[in-house]
Amino acid sequence: MPTFDKELDARGLNCPLPILRTKKALNELAPGQVLQIVATDSGAIKDFQAFAKQTGNELIASHELNGEFTFVLRKKAQ
Repeated sequence: MPTFDKELDARGLNCPLPILRTKKALNELAPGQVLQIVATDSGAIKDFQAFAKQTGNELIASHELNGEFTFVLRKKAQ
């Protein structure tokens, strides 16, 4: 797994809350920094793929383990 600068725990939250919390967390990071998100909403897989595509932030990694989804996003350069 890539290293990250900040972690967001979005477990137990349903769409659209994981994405909304991710946007807020990314706003607190500098360009190029990395955010790791842990979620339990199975819809988050498509949500994070679409979010990365729409915002230009890079989805570095995503995986699922025991019903928990982990996403790693790199904040885009301004």
